[in-house]
Amino acid sequence: MARREQSRPSLKNIRALQLSMIIGYAVIIIAVVFVVAKLAVNKTDAVLKNKVISMTSSLNVQMKLNMDSYISRMETIGTLAFGSEEAYTYDATDPNNDEYEALNTEKAITEKLYSLCIMDNFCDYGIVYRNNRTVGKISNGTSSLMGDTMYEELSSMITRQNDGWCAGYKGDLKRIYYVKRVHDNAVLVVSFYASELEAVFDNPETLADMDIRLVNSDYDILYSSRGEETGGRLPDDIVERVQGKTSATVMDDDYLVSVNSCVDDWYVICSIPTRIILNEKNDMRYFIYMVGLIAAFLAVLFGSVLSLRLTRPVKKAVAILDTKANNDQLTGIFNKLAFNDRVAERLDSSLSIERHALILLDLDNFKGVNDTLGHAYGDKVLAKTGSILRAEFSTEDFLGRVGGDEFCVLVNSSPSGDMSYEDFIREKCETLCGAYRAYYSGDGNDYKISASIGVSLFPEHGSTFEELYAASDKALYTAKNGGKDTYALYDGEKSGEVADE
Repeated sequence: MARREQSRPSLKNIRALQLSMIIGYAVIIIAVVFVVAKLAVNKTDAVLKNKVISMTSSLNVQMKLNMDSYISRMETIGTLAFGSEEAYTYDATDPNNDEYEALNTEKAITEKLYSLCIMDNFCDYGIVYRNNRTVGKISNGTSSLMGDTMYEELSSMITRQNDGWCAGYKGDLKRIYYVKRVHDNAVLVVSFYASELEAVFDNPETLADMDIRLVNSDYDILYSSRGEETGGRLPDDIVERVQGKTSATVMDDDYLVSVNSCVDDWYVICSIPTRIILNEKNDMRYFIYMVGLIAAFLAVLFGSVLSLRLTRPVKKAVAILDTKANNDQLTGIFNKLAFNDRVAERLDSSLSIERHALILLDLDNFKGVNDTLGHAYGDKVLAKTGSILRAEFSTEDFLGRVGGDEFCVLVNSSPSGDMSYEDFIREKCETLCGAYRAYYSGDGNDYKISASIGVSLFPEHGSTFEELYAASDKALYTAKNGGKDTYALYDGEKSGEVADE
């Protein structure tokens, strides 16, 4: 008997289609969410980056304005020294000065300068004459640093028309000088420690990790928010980013740096590592991806539930169709096509050491029941046969109606205990025959129904369904020839001639 193939809807197909739909939907949702999340992250990165650059640039400009304002205030305070006529008319180098009057004049100028000096924490606030005579507050540090050439040294700091700023005199970058010409033989000197600029470069809390520095044209640090850096040199990796620039903001993978020039080629430089300033970006990126992941999970879950609900009626309908397509409606067991397919698949995948038996059962005298009692009684007999087979065999075994009154069983189950496989099959056949010996059909028990059975074994009598079916058919013929109501095992050439039992 040739194996027949056909294509029909089945629960297996529906489940595979449903799983494919869910997987496809999940892949699409995850891809869409990932793309949207990626676009959101990129947009957030760009917005945050621009925001940070803008904030840093604004901070740097504010620091420059603060520095310019501070410088202007220092210059104004210096100008206040000229509020007294003696301050800009008195010349300590004039040989015609009366000593007594000179002392009184210098005392008056000193008092005036001291009255101004208390406004800020000045190191120096006084006038130095060409002969190194001084009035006002001149610190020991300045006197020791400059010595007998104080006037000349201070005069050299005048880089503009009448005044100038200087930092880093003889390598001392911790003190800043402002010098203003009084007249040909005198200069006003105002100096203060660079640490006083801390109030000028007040760093907001939002950018607390930013380094703020004031440097000269050689990139020596005049002031740093890191106090220990003052007097040192600007780090090379920062110099590389600002060299040659007077007003710019640079951002790369390592640093965000902003520079603005102020008085006398000094520069306000703000810098911060990119990883710190964009730490908020990393938090936002994590948040966006987490929200996206949760959204994708919920969408996939919703889609899966929706798919299950939508396919439930289809699965039910397919299950009914599948049952109708595979089962004989009268007996409830496999029809011929479904039985042949499943037996062939099972045998094709079986190993040679496995044991199976193919039992072919034919009802004796069934034609007389149909002809005499009618097909309704015949249908009862067939239905009874289906019940008998289901009662005798396990769910492991395949049961099928392969003809009008012909049934077939592939035994996949195994005997328990020490019983041999052949005795196990003989016992099954005896039970089947016994179930029909007391079975009659018709209102008056007109017809006694019996069964003839032919049996072949796998792999002894064949390894395919066709081979086993042919062997079982020959054995069935032997049982028929032996008087019916019996069974026969296939016995090679002898089968089909005489009964075994």
